[in-house]
Amino acid sequence: MNKAAVLIGTVAKTGYLKPAPGTWGSFVALPLFWVLDAIFGVPGVLIGIVIAFFAGWWATKVMTRGGDNEDPSEIVIDEVVGQWIALIPLSIGSAMAGAPSTALWPAWPTAFIAFRLFDIWKPGPVGWADRRGDALGVMLDDVIAGIMAAIVVVLFAGFYHGVLQ
Repeated sequence: MNKAAVLIGTVAKTGYLKPAPGTWGSFVALPLFWVLDAIFGVPGVLIGIVIAFFAGWWATKVMTRGGDNEDPSEIVIDEVVGQWIALIPLSIGSAMAGAPSTALWPAWPTAFIAFRLFDIWKPGPVGWADRRGDALGVMLDDVIAGIMAAIVVVLFAGFYHGVLQ
């Protein structure tokens, strides 16, 4: 199998960690996001998401070609992309506040938990994307779960900081 595809798809073999490789993939996304955001800010995060999405789509196609499992558990690049999307409000919020993203501490666990719940539960459009049964569906279900989690992060921040009162 193509070594580059495996390294990308498994996020440097994180996908082989047990139990719950998807959770490990989401967890490893956190420090990667922090570094990307700290160095490049919001534009770097957005560019990183796009690059990781297309690299992940390619890696997933290569890793699943000719197999009967269209979404092997060791492929976790989709979790990284989805988790990064869930964390976009942190990047934007910290840039607006002129503070490091680590200062928005309640948002970190909120993004992580919300993304994992939507990714596992697969409500509505997340489930639709997952049922596509192809490499694009593998990536899209986590993109949609990430968008839903980002919305939860924004709503929780509003509640937490008293904006919704």
